[in-house]
Amino acid sequence: MDPQAPMTIPSALIVDDEPDIRELLEITLSRMGIQTQTAPDVSTAKKLLQETAPQLCLTDMNLPDGDGIELVKWIQTHSPNTPVAVITAYGSMDAAIQSLKAGAFDFVSKPVELSRLRELVNSALKLSPAAESEDTPGDDPGLLLGNSSEIKRLRNQVRKLARSQAPVFISGESGSGKELVARTIHLQGPRSEGPFVAVNCGAIPSELMESEFFGHKKGSFTGAVDNKDGLFRSANGGTLFLDEVADLPLAMQVKLLRAIQEKAVRPVGDSQEIPVDIRVLSATHKNLPELVAEGAFRQDLFYRINVIELSVPPLRQRKDDVELLANHILQRVAREYECDPATLTADAIDRLKGYDFPGNVRELENILERAYTLCDNDVISGDDLQLGNGHQTALTAPSLNPDNTTSLPDIPEGDMDLEGYLESIEKQAISKALEATRWNKTAAAKRLGISFRALRYKLKKLGME
Repeated sequence: MDPQAPMTIPSALIVDDEPDIRELLEITLSRMGIQTQTAPDVSTAKKLLQETAPQLCLTDMNLPDGDGIELVKWIQTHSPNTPVAVITAYGSMDAAIQSLKAGAFDFVSKPVELSRLRELVNSALKLSPAAESEDTPGDDPGLLLGNSSEIKRLRNQVRKLARSQAPVFISGESGSGKELVARTIHLQGPRSEGPFVAVNCGAIPSELMESEFFGHKKGSFTGAVDNKDGLFRSANGGTLFLDEVADLPLAMQVKLLRAIQEKAVRPVGDSQEIPVDIRVLSATHKNLPELVAEGAFRQDLFYRINVIELSVPPLRQRKDDVELLANHILQRVAREYECDPATLTADAIDRLKGYDFPGNVRELENILERAYTLCDNDVISGDDLQLGNGHQTALTAPSLNPDNTTSLPDIPEGDMDLEGYLESIEKQAISKALEATRWNKTAAAKRLGISFRALRYKLKKLGME
C-alpha cells in the first residue's frame, strides 16, 4: 500500500424525520470515523444519494413523504452499490422482513442498540463496490463450477445475495450442492472472515438439540461437566447454515424462531440471554410449504427463514457441466489418494452425459471415485462407470477372502444394516491381507485381487489408514 496515498473516509446518509434520532446516529457514526449527511424525508434522500453516492444509507421506516421500503427499492434501481439498512419500530418483524425482501442489507430496531448498529455498519462497509456490480467483468466460478446458463444464473444470484444479511432458504434435491451454495454466499459476503458453521438438523438427537444449538452451563444437567458455547455462539460474527431444517421437531422450531428474531440465545441452565451476531442460511430437500400445510413445520419459522428463496438446479438440468465437474472431481480424488489422475474416454463422457443422476453431484462423485479404483492405466472407460441401465452395479472385489479362512460376521435376524455388514466383511479381509503381508500395501492389494489404488481408496473410505 502506498503510504502517500490519501485515505478514503467512508460516508453514510442518515434518513429520519426525528432530529434526536438523526443526531444520535450522526454522533455514533462520526465516532467510528464515518462522514455523515442527513435527510428528513425521501425526496431529500434521493437527491443526496444521486449527488454523493455514500457507502451506506440508514433510513427510518416511516417518513413524511413515503416510507423506507420505497427508498430501498429506489436505491436498488438507482444506486445499487449502496447498502441500505432500515430502522424499524420495536417488534415490527413484518416490516423488517418486507424491507429485506425489497433489497435492504439489514435492519435495526428502535430503540437503536448502539452495539448492534456498529456491527451492522462495519459489515456494510466491508462490501466491495467492485464485487457488487452485475457488470463485473468475468464470471469467477469460485466453488460453483460450470459453464451452463443455469449455473451462471445461480452464481449471479449468489453474488447479489452475498451483499445482504437477509435469511436465505436454499431449496434443491439431495446432492445438488446446497451447502456449497451456502458456503459461497458466506465467502462472497462481508462475513467471510468470520466462521461458517454448518449443521445437519436431522443428525442431532432431539434431547440434545437445545444444548447443541444454544450451549449450556456447567452442571445444568447430568453430563454437563463444562460450559458449552453451542452452534449459535460458535458462528458469532459469521454464518450459521441449518441443513435439513425440515427435520427439526416442533418444540425446537419455537426456540429457534425466538433465537433468530431476538438475535440472542439462552444457554441451558442460564437465566441470561446472550446476544449473537450471525446470518442464518437454511436448506432442505423436502417441500417446506407442504410441511407447513400439514402442520409439521411452523408457518412463522418458515416465514422467517424464507425471506429469500434460492433454488439450486439438479445436475440433469445442466448436462453441459458434467464433463468439467467430472475432471475436477478426478483431480481432487487423485490428490486425496496421492495417485496419478485418471482421464475419461469419449464413451465414458457420453455415458455420463446420458445419465440422469438422481443423486446429483454427490452421485457423480461416488460414481467417479468408484470408477477410479477399477480402471486400468489411469483411463476410465464407459464400462468402468458401471451405470448399467440407469443404475449402478455393486462394487465387488474378486477375492475378499483369499485364504477361505476368514470367518464372516453372522447375518443378523430381522432388520439389518446391509452397508455396515458389508463394510465389516471388507475390513476383515483387508486386515487379514495386510497382516499376512506385514502391511505391504502393494502385496496386500495383489493378495486381495484389487489394484493398489483400489486398496488406498478402501482404506480411506473404511477409516483404516
